[in-house]
Formats: sequence, C-alpha cells, structure tokens
Amino acid sequence: MKAKLSKSMTVDEFNNGYWYATELKDFAEAVGIPGANKLRKDELEKAIKTLLTTGAIKSPTKRALSFSGTKDPERGLRLSLTVKVYTNDNETKDFLDREAQRIAPGLKRKSSVGYRLNRWREEQLTKGITITYGDLVKEYIRLNRAEEPFKRIPHGRYINFMSDFLASEKGATRDQAIKAWEELKALDVPKDYRSWVMARGSKAKR
Repeated sequence: MKAKLSKSMTVDEFNNGYWYATELKDFAEAVGIPGANKLRKDELEKAIKTLLTTGAIKSPTKRALSFSGTKDPERGLRLSLTVKVYTNDNETKDFLDREAQRIAPGLKRKSSVGYRLNRWREEQLTKGITITYGDLVKEYIRLNRAEEPFKRIPHGRYINFMSDFLASEKGATRDQAIKAWEELKALDVPKDYRSWVMARGSKAKR
C-alpha cells in the first residue's frame, strides 16, 4: 500500500515515495504552506522537505505567485514585447521556436531546454530585470546551441532517470525507459537509475 504524506515522516521516506502534484498541493495547503496552489511541483517538494527537516512552514520561492492584467499572447507576441504575464502555452512555444528558426535556421531542440528557459525567465523577473520576448528567443537559441552537457536538475528525478537509463542501457528505447520509470515509481527506494538497477539485481537473486 502506498504511504501517505505526513508531517511525521522522514525526508528519506518522502524521497523514496512518488508524489503527484495534486497530492503535494493538497498536503501543502493542509499544513499551511503559503501560496501552495500556485507553486510548481519542485517548489512544493522543497517546502515540504523544509517542513520535515526543521518543522518550519516557509514559502520556497521569492518569485511572484500571481499576476494580474492581460496575458502576453493577447497583447500580441513580438520580439519587442516586454514579458509581463507569461503563459507557457503552445502559442508562446511556437512563437519562440519560429523566431529562433529565423535567426538560427535548422536549430535543433535539446531535451529540457523549455524547463531551463522558464527558470531563466523567472530568475530575471525575480531580480527585477526587464526582459522582452527577443531576450527569451536569444536565451532559447543559446541553450539549444550549448555544447557542454547541462547540469543535472536537482529535483528532476524523471528527467535525470531517463537520461541515465538511455545512456547506460545499450540500445534502450524511450518506451523501455518510461516502463522502467513506472516500475521505479512503485518501489520504496530513491527515484534514480542506480536504485532501479539495484532493485532489479535484488529481484533477480530471489
């Protein structure tokens, strides 16, 4: 039976479980974490770990959790438009990709660039730096052109597992990686490739 989120659980117990965003939001709201319904999944996890470690209930981010005004796509997306009320929808994604292709024809998308672009945008706005959609396009191109491997995402368990699985399992397909991830989610172990391998080894010895 799957464990339930609790203030009495340890951080290891939390890390060994797999929690859906809705479960994290419900728990965070129940214990009083500020702005719980506006937080990303990684932010919810950070706030809950702080609670489990220190007993303190704190907001895990300094970024604005709510915006008022007309959404940027409704203002007419263009390179000179200042980023105010960003929406991570298909119209915006298509605009960024289309404008990037005009500047850098044949640009290939790298995995997890969208995630990193969103964190870059949030970081600039949190610092009070004004950016335009032209700035977003430039950063999008830079990220996709980067030759060095991206640093691992601290909380990106799915992304990191998929990357490690495909790199380590010779000839593995994405479908096989997804199936392995589903297996790992059900295990009471850390959600990383090494733990999956160890669990498979233990199962084979039985």
